[in-house]
Amino acid sequence: MLRLTLSFGLLFTLACASRNEVPTDSYGAEFSATEVLPATELLTTYPEASLRDTVRTTLRATVHEVCQAKGCWMTVDVGSGETMMVKFRDYGFFVPKDIAEREAILNGRAFYQITPVDELRHFARDAGKSDAEIAAIVEPRRELHFIADGVKLN
Repeated sequence: MLRLTLSFGLLFTLACASRNEVPTDSYGAEFSATEVLPATELLTTYPEASLRDTVRTTLRATVHEVCQAKGCWMTVDVGSGETMMVKFRDYGFFVPKDIAEREAILNGRAFYQITPVDELRHFARDAGKSDAEIAAIVEPRRELHFIADGVKLN
């Protein structure tokens, strides 16, 4: 009876643990995810003036889109219909191409940047956009960017 009770307790513990949001996949540098800011609070937590330079932070975000060529960049949702471009420090690691809609914990630097047309078109091509969508990109765009040292996926 004791074995049965212990077995049931172990199964229950494992089942509950699998439902916790413990990251399952890690890429890049290891980091502690103890103080994690939801990405949707980035713009309300830090004034725009701080983001003109860089803000070092750890964010929790939902992956919106991933480079379909290599997994060398992704975009994440920051709320209000806005996304943030995430690149990986020194092009040192990639993420899987099939992680759209998964939750990620990102450690690194957030900042605003003016992205030139050729780079915007390059990203659109990597994302699998149509020729018409790529041709429609004619203006540089001020965007929120993030250089990740490490990424953990839930």
